[in-house]
Amino acid sequence: AIATPPPTTSIRFNPPPKSVLSLRLASSATEVAQPLSTSSATKQGTLGLLTFDLDDSLYPVEPVLSDANNVFVKTMANYGYSINPQDIVEAGKRIRESAGKDGVALSHTDVRLAAIRSEMERVMLQKKLEECALDWATEVKDLTAPLKESAKKWAKNAVSESVVESIYSAWERERHHSAERHLYPEIITAIQKIRDEPPNVVIGAVTDGKANPMLMVFSLAPYFDFCMSWEDHQISRTEFFKDLGSAE
Repeated sequence: AIATPPPTTSIRFNPPPKSVLSLRLASSATEVAQPLSTSSATKQGTLGLLTFDLDDSLYPVEPVLSDANNVFVKTMANYGYSINPQDIVEAGKRIRESAGKDGVALSHTDVRLAAIRSEMERVMLQKKLEECALDWATEVKDLTAPLKESAKKWAKNAVSESVVESIYSAWERERHHSAERHLYPEIITAIQKIRDEPPNVVIGAVTDGKANPMLMVFSLAPYFDFCMSWEDHQISRTEFFKDLGSAE
């Protein structure tokens, strides 16, 4: 009997897996280039509009928010306020809860602006109460109700609306800059491929927040035609925030 040699075992090295997004984009670009199945072989599908979500679709949102929050803390410190990002997060939760059933409909921007003001008022109130206690040679907890109420009004008037908006603007600017730095590596190549293969396609972003690729001038802006945000079309709740006092 002749011994039969064992079969040769081949080893295949697979390429590293691509992200789900890159696979979807590649698939979309391929499908656009292929004719759609119709009764006539001469007809070919045309892509007219393509929209993207932003956070965790074109870039990871966690490091972006972390960078924005760090700038936020530094900006607050420049105005003399020592506040942590988590303080703003908790203040925002309280504001939504105080709005009751309408809380879920409040925009991210209005809630953050109100939270910034609320925390600034809290810091100013504590400072004023300590000054009053020192003047009256007593403890803060022992101050009379009229004194505490007067201190609350003083703290509310002491916070400048322009300062609140300046702090928020610094946070929002860094959010866009950081998003550009953290774009997934295949995004620009994929969008450029889509732009080239089906010409004249309209590319836009649809979001429920304030992230806007049109403001990312060093990366996404040249490829996007519009950005539609839920915040631009929501019902205004200016009066709610105007009447909102310090969160307690």
